[in-house]
Amino acid sequence: MEQELKKLREETDKRIEKIKDSAALNKLYLNLFGASGSFTKLLKTLKTLPAEKRPAVGKLANEIKKQIEDKFSRQRSIIEKVKIDEWLDVTAPGLPPQIGHLHIVTQAISEISRIFERVGFTRVRYPEVEYEWYAFESLNMPANHPARDDFETFFLDTPSIPKMGQLVLSPHTSSGQVREMKRLKKPPIRMINIAKCYRPNWDISHTPMFHQFEGLVVDTGINITHLKGTMDYFAREFFGKDRKTRLRPFHFQFTEPSFEVDISCGVCLGKGKLTDGNNCRFCKDGWLELGGSGMVHPNVLKMGNIDPVKYSGFAFGWGVERTYMMKSGTKLDDIRLLYSNDIRFLEQF
Repeated sequence: MEQELKKLREETDKRIEKIKDSAALNKLYLNLFGASGSFTKLLKTLKTLPAEKRPAVGKLANEIKKQIEDKFSRQRSIIEKVKIDEWLDVTAPGLPPQIGHLHIVTQAISEISRIFERVGFTRVRYPEVEYEWYAFESLNMPANHPARDDFETFFLDTPSIPKMGQLVLSPHTSSGQVREMKRLKKPPIRMINIAKCYRPNWDISHTPMFHQFEGLVVDTGINITHLKGTMDYFAREFFGKDRKTRLRPFHFQFTEPSFEVDISCGVCLGKGKLTDGNNCRFCKDGWLELGGSGMVHPNVLKMGNIDPVKYSGFAFGWGVERTYMMKSGTKLDDIRLLYSNDIRFLEQF
């Protein structure tokens, strides 16, 4: 069998050297190493040899197979080089590089910004690493408020500063409300604050890092009708006319009265069930929570040095990713897809 293997290698080497195209080379490779190839058939006879000879012959067979495969690789490289030399035209224009596009979250932020800019909102951004005072006390949240627990907020291992407290990864963009009031010093205020937020949650509708957009309007005579009109305007511009919204009374420390804003689900279109009859795992009952809203609490106005007797305002805070997932046509049922870096998913947007 040793002689047969060596003879096969010699014959194959001569045949490979004469081949000048890839198709013929691939055909020869299959004739050797395919399921019914000559090398494969020869290797099957190994079991007929005496047990003491099999290790040596098996080792020789592996060495010869590697030598033949190396020969195939060298000849394939020669063929490809010849092809390049044949068609190369130094005057031909170069191949343009592939052009990517903005991530879908960035696209959503840009669209949201443009929608609010059309009605006079100014885009701002405030720190991602925030003091406890701005994140909680300034928003009418006392020291024992459950939102300040370590299982709801990322606290940084830093010394606590008198009045300002410890540093946290900003759990919401609402901390920008008081900062904006102090920056402008007096109304009118019409702010849209878009930034990253951090909370220790991870499931199909939550990620530990996410983006929020925070709206704030403060002026004389501001009331709930202005809030409702702004919500309806955004829903119409961003989601389209076929989607419905609703306000639900709720409780937030920094607004009074407060509301949750819901929109009909874009996956099941408000039905709670998919076309195959299964329950929609994203919304469960046809409605999805966009975020909170309400009239700015007088205590928050005071923290921003605004007179709550003379001025009033409304605020709202929604997650960018969740808002985009509810958009008609996207049919995203798992928020984690947005950060999966799967090129097959990203190329769709």
